[in-house]
Amino acid sequence: MSLDLSNRVAVVIGGTSGIGRAIALGLAEQGADVVPTGRRENHIEEVCAGVESRGRRTTRVVTDIRDRESVDNLRDKTLQQFGRIDILVNAAGFTFKQPAIKICEEQWSSILDTNLTGPLRACQSFYGPLKASGRGRIINIASLSSFVGFFEVAAYCASKTALLSLTRSLAVEWAQDGISVNAIAPGIFPTEMTNGIITGTTRGQELLLRTPMRRFGNPEELVGAAILLGSDGASFITGQCLTVDGGFLASGVNS
Repeated sequence: MSLDLSNRVAVVIGGTSGIGRAIALGLAEQGADVVPTGRRENHIEEVCAGVESRGRRTTRVVTDIRDRESVDNLRDKTLQQFGRIDILVNAAGFTFKQPAIKICEEQWSSILDTNLTGPLRACQSFYGPLKASGRGRIINIASLSSFVGFFEVAAYCASKTALLSLTRSLAVEWAQDGISVNAIAPGIFPTEMTNGIITGTTRGQELLLRTPMRRFGNPEELVGAAILLGSDGASFITGQCLTVDGGFLASGVNS
């Protein structure tokens, strides 16, 4: 089966920085027209220029995953520009480090609204065009914390565990509509969101110790997984989570 994404239209929410940015540009390199979006207009402009420099088409739409009207506007603007949507990547998310006993309900609700309810909003909004595609693909960005607990990030872990469950549930419901729903769980990737937690910290040193490859990942190393899950090569794959983690989850003792 082909991994070529020519004549496909991909929307990457959270596609203006970090992992989402790498995926957006990687899909464009594989032939897709790509709409990378987020809340920061200057970042959207930068990544859209990158899509165009790769010979692909795009459109510039500011989007807030926390707002249903904003997500629907993204869908409508993309359909107006391209007439179809084949791939949806939900890469928007954030985290914070704080003892669970100190998390207030507003903080808890905020992280679940972005990391869990946000992807649900997008999946619901884009369901119609993805079904009409006949080969719709949804790729959610899960986490190692979808599988294991991490110290003092309880809200993030809860949101990402639930996102993986949502991925499976939507896969079961929407398989009959020709929509595949899968997830990618990145290992430890230094990005704008995680740099302060893992770079030069004892936490980062512990994570390196637990990673058999003994290094952090580069965002570009997630692109292959996204291309596979967005392509005809994944025509019989749904409800799965592809972990790209340098062996972290496979590891027991590394020395």
